[in-house]
Amino acid sequence: MDKEIIILEQIQNNPQVSQRDLASIAQASLGMTNAILKRFVKKGFITIKKVNNRNIHYILTTDGLDEISKRSWSYFRRTIKNVVVYQDAIFEIVKQVKKEEYCIIALQGQSDFEFIIEHVCYKMGIEFKLIPQEIDDFSEGVFCFISESSNKVDNDKNMFSLKHLIIG
Repeated sequence: MDKEIIILEQIQNNPQVSQRDLASIAQASLGMTNAILKRFVKKGFITIKKVNNRNIHYILTTDGLDEISKRSWSYFRRTIKNVVVYQDAIFEIVKQVKKEEYCIIALQGQSDFEFIIEHVCYKMGIEFKLIPQEIDDFSEGVFCFISESSNKVDNDKNMFSLKHLIIG
């Protein structure tokens, strides 16, 4: 998520949040956070209420709430679009694997693609297994997806590194 939406959501959740805390949470410099807050005031997304010389409260306006909704919806749509792209790519791999008469598809390691692979295997009628640790030798008839977080090289025809989906 971008820094601006993170800051808006933090203000929504805690109007007493400090500028320093906003900068830390959004992983932005204090100067950048200050510039973002000034831009939000100018756009009417927030108002600033000075409590005393040391404390400020940020108040999210209805326009600010609308902005969170728009950006969240946009982020959600991009995420779903990416899931569909990855699902289609995994479907094509599994279809080819099934054609080559593999009977089990394994996923080695933790992966953000686990639910997609498991779902595609279910739809294609192929057994799915999760292998939490790295192993080098697979049984006959087992095709293995290697987690995108693994450094293992897919140097065998019965393996596919999920890094290829991400980096192309």
